[in-house]
Amino acid sequence: MDYIKGLEEKRIFEISDVLSGDWIGKEITIKGAVHTIRDMSQFSFIILRNYQGLVQCVLEEGKVQDFQLKNIREGATVEAKGILSAEDRAPNGFEVRLTDIRILSVPAEDAIMPLPISKWKLNTSLEAKLSLRPISLRNIRERAIFKIQEGIVRAFRDFLFKQHFTEIRTPKIVAGNAEGGANVFKLEYFGKKAFLAQSPQFYKQTMVGVYDRVFEAAPVFRAEKHNTARHLNEYTSLDFEMGYIDGFEDIMNMEGAMLKYIFAFLKKEYPKEIKILGINIPEASHIPAVRFDETKVLISEKYDRKIKDPYDLEPEEETLIGKYFKEEYNSDFVFVTHYPSKKRPFYAMDDPTDPKFTLSFDLLFKGMEITTGGQRIHSYEAQVDKMIKRGMDPEEFSNYLMIFKHGMPPHGGLGIGLERLTMKLLDEQNVRETTLFPRDVSRLEP
Repeated sequence: MDYIKGLEEKRIFEISDVLSGDWIGKEITIKGAVHTIRDMSQFSFIILRNYQGLVQCVLEEGKVQDFQLKNIREGATVEAKGILSAEDRAPNGFEVRLTDIRILSVPAEDAIMPLPISKWKLNTSLEAKLSLRPISLRNIRERAIFKIQEGIVRAFRDFLFKQHFTEIRTPKIVAGNAEGGANVFKLEYFGKKAFLAQSPQFYKQTMVGVYDRVFEAAPVFRAEKHNTARHLNEYTSLDFEMGYIDGFEDIMNMEGAMLKYIFAFLKKEYPKEIKILGINIPEASHIPAVRFDETKVLISEKYDRKIKDPYDLEPEEETLIGKYFKEEYNSDFVFVTHYPSKKRPFYAMDDPTDPKFTLSFDLLFKGMEITTGGQRIHSYEAQVDKMIKRGMDPEEFSNYLMIFKHGMPPHGGLGIGLERLTMKLLDEQNVRETTLFPRDVSRLEP
């Protein structure tokens, strides 16, 4: 009988192994997929791709017995053995002069690569990239996008752990609708009515009563029929909720510190991807904060734009706000605070000095909303009163109201759209560019 003993050391090299050791002139073995082949007559370059990047292998005529170049093509996977040589012109500054090559798998005989994935940038339409997503993601630049996104989530979690938050998992099939409105996906759930969660809001607040500070990175669902460059019907929300706050400013300060941490983390851990994508990491040390009603007037006066909707910001206004604060304060970010109560959910705390407004905010990044947050009502009586004033039946929210009935600290939180944050960081023009497998009004596959 055999026993499984865990990971065993293998004699397969990674790019990081080569870069961190003295292997020049020595034989190494490396595995990867054939990214591209360049036949130069007397010798050929076989560029391999693995999770760490590209490796240039040199196949010289007569150096590898019983192997012909025609036996492999783009997409095949191989195990390559050879002598490591320094080569400044090769990816990562080295190449492998092959002494042996073993084919592990080959594409189907009739398979023709539908996209030029070996090109530095895919010069094709967004529609083609998304329809052929399993292939387009093999492009080096496309892969780098989602490594940066990985880094954002890693840093988000790392920072919040350092701030004594507890990570939670909340259900995505729910009985109620946290945000209100009709933009929810309905489900038949064993003869009952259910929905896909628009937000983990109720559960985040519930868990503040348990752990004081909680967070989650998970999908949320919006049944909005918007077909724009900024909307998705499923996206990843980075949420946190914290108790014992002195005011909603505590939430903004926490987010500001978190953004600084994320950007420093990306610089340290993802320099290769930053270089590939040409990212200019923004400054988040001093983020301006301005009231909703004041910024409306500012934008209207500076850009001679009539205020059309006094209760919300239109996309064009967000763009102009971003432009204004970049020009006047050299900031890519701006907190817009005190949104009208009419446009905020029933759990948002109203400003005690003027109940027409709430102790809430949005964070705009380069002219686009990426965060919504604020202080929540924590008093049972105040929450029930606001529900009744909005024509809601508190009995339908008895499970939610249970947390307030039995005591909750002053608290608040936020949700960040991961794909939008990545989009603006990379200066992409469509949120689908920074979504692995987008779900929108017209796309359910792949």
